[in-house]
Amino acid sequence: MKIRTVGRHIRESFKSLARNGWMTFASVSAVMITLLLVGVFFVLMMNMAKVADDLENDVEIKAYIDLTVEKEGQEKLLNQISSLSLADSVEFSSKDEELDNLIQDLGQQYALFEQTNPLYDTFIVKAASPKDTGRLAVQIERIEGISSTEYGKTAVEPLFNFLEVSRNVGLALIVGLLFTAAFLISNTIKITIFARRREIEIMKLVGATNWFIRWPFVIEGFLLGVIGAIVPVLAVSVGYQYVYGLVSPKLQGNFIKILEVTPVAVQVSTLLFLMGGLIGVWGSTMSIRKFLRV
Repeated sequence: MKIRTVGRHIRESFKSLARNGWMTFASVSAVMITLLLVGVFFVLMMNMAKVADDLENDVEIKAYIDLTVEKEGQEKLLNQISSLSLADSVEFSSKDEELDNLIQDLGQQYALFEQTNPLYDTFIVKAASPKDTGRLAVQIERIEGISSTEYGKTAVEPLFNFLEVSRNVGLALIVGLLFTAAFLISNTIKITIFARRREIEIMKLVGATNWFIRWPFVIEGFLLGVIGAIVPVLAVSVGYQYVYGLVSPKLQGNFIKILEVTPVAVQVSTLLFLMGGLIGVWGSTMSIRKFLRV
């Protein structure tokens, strides 16, 4: 395509946007609100994924070694657990170390147990995939010499299920919102095309190609989507910076963190501009199809 022709298509697109001022305003406003919701959901989902990863990476199995097992037997058990395909890492923690951790976590009153330590020597095991933690615990428990295992089953499994459902619901909402935005842009372009249907018929009759007619509308859809994304990008970036400033200090010392502002703002902004442009192009392409069948 010649540069002069490209310039003409772009000029035609801007003229059409200006000619249909109120429709352009209505369409940009609707896209803006839709993309704002999409942006907010994206930020929520990204942070949920971060929290989920932090929680999943923190899940570990404590395998208590039977009191009758001697030191040589412990090394054999270590090798047996390490050889399990679902296991990622295995660490030995003596009962004295376990008591030190207990005192550190719960207070000096537990120092009374230093005389007769009731705890077990323990293996701390992490699964290669956090979702396999339960299966791995069952496999470890079957090994002779392991007294029992513990990984917070009653808390961990419902948490994993909740996070999985939340991810799927969030994804479904985002897809639904994107289709809504595409539908709104498509309808605006349809009205514009309907008003210019005679012009399109004449252009077809004098031999203009479908793409020559289609390009100004495709560019118009792209512009509607990109312009509609500007306010959501600013609102999400500034809003997340404010929320980060409020929430981040309260999570100091906690193993759960939220994502920092810069990567989130850059990623969501890029995504919203891309989505705005793509759904605009898609909406206009779908709208003009039937008007080209003259």
